[in-house]
Amino acid sequence: MSDKIYHSGLPTPCLLVDRGKLQRNANAMTARAEEFDFALRPHVKTTKCAEIARIAHGGSSGPITVSTLHEADYFLGRGFNDITYAVCITPNKFGAAAELVSRGAKLKLLLADAGIAQALATFTEAQACSFDVMLEIDSGEHRTGFVPADDAFIETATIVDAAQNLRVAGLLTHGGHSYGCRSVSEIVDVAEQERESLLQAKRRLANAGLEAGLISSGSTPTAVLGANFDGIDEMRPGVYLVGDLCQWQLGTCSRDDIAIAVLATVIAHDPSRNQLVIDAGALALSKDRSTATMPVDFGYGLVVAADGTALRGDPTVQGVHQEHGEVTAPTPLPFDSLPIGSTVRVLPNHACMTAAAYDRYLVVDASEQVVDEWLKTAGW
Repeated sequence: MSDKIYHSGLPTPCLLVDRGKLQRNANAMTARAEEFDFALRPHVKTTKCAEIARIAHGGSSGPITVSTLHEADYFLGRGFNDITYAVCITPNKFGAAAELVSRGAKLKLLLADAGIAQALATFTEAQACSFDVMLEIDSGEHRTGFVPADDAFIETATIVDAAQNLRVAGLLTHGGHSYGCRSVSEIVDVAEQERESLLQAKRRLANAGLEAGLISSGSTPTAVLGANFDGIDEMRPGVYLVGDLCQWQLGTCSRDDIAIAVLATVIAHDPSRNQLVIDAGALALSKDRSTATMPVDFGYGLVVAADGTALRGDPTVQGVHQEHGEVTAPTPLPFDSLPIGSTVRVLPNHACMTAAAYDRYLVVDASEQVVDEWLKTAGW
């Protein structure tokens, strides 16, 4: 770390994003999409920011995936109208979804239940509205979705097809179990499970005389490391834009590709315990412990210098309270170079969880100067 003081005077904790790394990550995925001939529908739940979504689409407002109708509302108001809501719809949200469509959203809803499909059909008749529907396929994560062989899959597709105001727009899966992989070959296998499950479901629909529509797959690991995308129309990765410690260990990015970090201030020293305390705790970092089962456990985050360079011993946040983070390392901490009042960065385990706590990004350039401020959304 140099003697230059970085980011002094900024309120902490705050969320930094490196514009250059963000652009580089976006360019890499765009090139991959072109190489394998799939469209990109980035999952914007990670960053929840219109400026970042535009970077993912080369400066335009292209197709996106959201995880809440609140996100859909935010992005629709900023020029994004081709939106897939990738969480199973329930009746208490029908009205909000219809309101978005009335404002011009090309909104695709997710279904994985015949009863909800019938309820949605009844709602559209009563309200004189219409929806495009994606049928969710379980490709191995066993969270939500139909196994392609399920009778309920064809039953639901038939209900949607028969409804006057519903349309089967496509099939969708998310291989979230790729996050449990411990080798590239395992991730390649999950990507193939995604692909084959979707194509099996498409064949079943064809045998029933039904059109499958758009074939939509993806997670960041399978989009970055998958080997075969034949038959896949679009991929929906999200965290690839900023990376995190989990993605680094999965092999989808390098440490230098991680574009997001929490800036925190050192507030206490305890040399007897080889510990310093920062003002970023459970709320600022999240309590995500996704690296706990990975080759390297980074606690609640990896601490680096304020300019992003590594610190001796790779200190980590090993304990959190609401507004306190307890930092230690396997070697003596550099207390002299990290006096009380100095700042550090914390690289997150899971960027989606960490970013969700903030209402804005402070954008830094290659010289570590804050050059912009991007507001974002949060909540439901």
